[in-house]
Amino acid sequence: MRKHFLTGTIIGATALILSACTQPELPQDHYYRLEITPPSAGELKLNGVLEVERFRADGLISGRPIAYSEGHGHLSEYHYHFWVEPPVDLLQDAMVTFLRKAGLATHVVTPELRMNEDYLLTGKIKRLERDLSGDPKVVVELEIGLKQVADDKILVLKTYKRALAQTGEGVHGSVETINRALSDIYTQFLNDVR
Repeated sequence: MRKHFLTGTIIGATALILSACTQPELPQDHYYRLEITPPSAGELKLNGVLEVERFRADGLISGRPIAYSEGHGHLSEYHYHFWVEPPVDLLQDAMVTFLRKAGLATHVVTPELRMNEDYLLTGKIKRLERDLSGDPKVVVELEIGLKQVADDKILVLKTYKRALAQTGEGVHGSVETINRALSDIYTQFLNDVR
């Protein structure tokens, strides 16, 4: 009888110890795409090939985790919320699609096509983040330049910035607001070129 009691106690203590060592389930990773509002087709303004280079970015902004700030210049990144590709590629692809739909140039391409470009678009991501220092908002700041290659003439060189209040909940709401901010910036750039 004593042997059964001792065996039962050991099994129960072992089960208790093992259950205490289990970790809680980790949160699931979430991945986000950019969905820029397409422009209305317009009049052809650039007769030739427009090449859109890969955007540049420094530090946390260049990585796939979504960045956020809580004020005082402190920037962090989420552990379970990611862009499907690095923002430098996402913004380039979005710009190519946007300008093709706008009909801005005869051809809008990326450097991978190895075409002789007539116009060159460069961009730098200065800010692309969720700002939690007050009411949640997003801040997007891009420097975009467009030059004519033949004579190195700068057609547009401007920094575009949008700070929009977040309308949806959580990180998903931030991504929706980033999409709106980028749509505004791309539209403003298109208007500046036209």
